[in-house]
Amino acid sequence: MLDALGIDMSTAIKAYLRQIAVREGIPFSLYTENGYTAQEEQDILKSAEEAEKGINVVGPFDSVDEMFAELNK
Repeated sequence: MLDALGIDMSTAIKAYLRQIAVREGIPFSLYTENGYTAQEEQDILKSAEEAEKGINVVGPFDSVDEMFAELNK
C-alpha cells in the first residue's frame, strides 16, 4: 500500500511522528470497538447511568402526541 503512495515504511513512520508533534496528538480519530470516539462513548454511558437514576429524563407521557409535543419544544 505504501508503495502505491511512493513511500517506504521508514518515511511513512517519520511522517506520522512529525504529524504527532505538529498536532500535539494522534493525527486521526480513534474509535472504540463500538465505532464511537472515547468521548462519545463516555457521554452515552453517562446518559445511560443518569436515565437509570431518573436524572434528565422526561416523561412518562400519557400519549404519543404528548411525547412529540415535548420533543418539539
